[in-house]
Amino acid sequence: MTDRQPGFSTLAIHAGAQPDPTTGARATPIYQTTSFVFNDADHAASLFGLQAFGNIYTRIGNPTNAVLEERVAALEGGTAALAVASGHAAQVVALQMLLKPGDEFIAARKLYGGSINQFSHAFKSFGWNVVWADTDDIASFERAVTPHTKAIFIESIANPGGTVTDIEAIAAVARKAGVPLIVDNTLASPYLIRPIDHGADIVLHSLTKFLGGHGNSIGGIIVDAGTFDWSKDGKYPILSEPRPEYHGIRLQETFGNFAFAIACRVLALRDLGPALSPFNAFMILTGIETLPLRMQKHCDNAKAIAEWLAVHPAVAAVNYAGLAGDKYNNLARKYCPKGAGAVFTISLKGGYDAGVKLVSKLQLFSHLANVGDTRSLVIHPASTTHSQLDDAQKTKSGAGPDVVRLSIGIEDKEDLIADLEQALA
Repeated sequence: MTDRQPGFSTLAIHAGAQPDPTTGARATPIYQTTSFVFNDADHAASLFGLQAFGNIYTRIGNPTNAVLEERVAALEGGTAALAVASGHAAQVVALQMLLKPGDEFIAARKLYGGSINQFSHAFKSFGWNVVWADTDDIASFERAVTPHTKAIFIESIANPGGTVTDIEAIAAVARKAGVPLIVDNTLASPYLIRPIDHGADIVLHSLTKFLGGHGNSIGGIIVDAGTFDWSKDGKYPILSEPRPEYHGIRLQETFGNFAFAIACRVLALRDLGPALSPFNAFMILTGIETLPLRMQKHCDNAKAIAEWLAVHPAVAAVNYAGLAGDKYNNLARKYCPKGAGAVFTISLKGGYDAGVKLVSKLQLFSHLANVGDTRSLVIHPASTTHSQLDDAQKTKSGAGPDVVRLSIGIEDKEDLIADLEQALA
């Protein structure tokens, strides 16, 4: 190609991929192997010493996974990425590089219920402490900063409510505090929002959702923006200080603007081991090729269905940032003008019982715990994904007892509306 920067759809198909040099295969092969042969003893030593790039063992890296990593990094505008076994694994790996026992990170209250549970409970065993803040009150993030704060964590479009976060405002807080901003971009995908363009230092995804898009493979990814100075102030010694297991290498000094991605790979993934299967990487790569087509259809369907539900007599409220009167519509127009995503919630006049009834009566919508599928999905968060939370936490996270979450697929919208109509009747 010329010096022209490829467009998003072109990157979604071609970034990171070349025909296989041995066979000429055009699709990225599945390198279903545990390990790789070294050229000689010196080659092996240089790989293990981080003096050369190459393949050692699929737990640490694999050629199929490498294409996926390069592709998502290109779509997000990052310098490098690391694919792991799930979105939850991505959160553990990323935060392990930043936090020591006794450290804190600030997280938005409006998050996926599994993340709230992970942060509140599982992370306690590591000695990591979460401090909650409200994305509707940016000053709450400033008030939460202490000398122990090592990161700020938000979602670009929050799950389950589909609310849009003011990334730039929170990025300013993170810069002032001297800590990285981590953005979970799962619900938006880089087609709708690229958080790095708005000040994010690290971007995470559950690849299981819109990037893979077909409900067949679980995966997660960490994208390094290359924007944070890890050696400043000595807050992040894992990246700035000599690493004894690599003969004194300083990762920031050696790898520069992709040091964080390298650290996640050669320290956390190496030792914790949540590796992504090459087969799942292949499936997710195939899904990404149609990401722009799918996301636009998702958004167009979601807006039409949200507008229909907004005037339905059984519905008390529709929480969708794509609606003109929605509280987050201005943020949606700023951050995601192509569409406000495909996941939103409705509040039913019949409360908890009405929510449980609705999910049981829908026929075309699948009642399951996932979002971002080609198929339309539905769940009652208060009795499932957010059931570990108390009533106050459920309400604060947008998962009150009367709330039903919809993930709108790419079927014909008329069929989806007809299914909702019969279930609500």
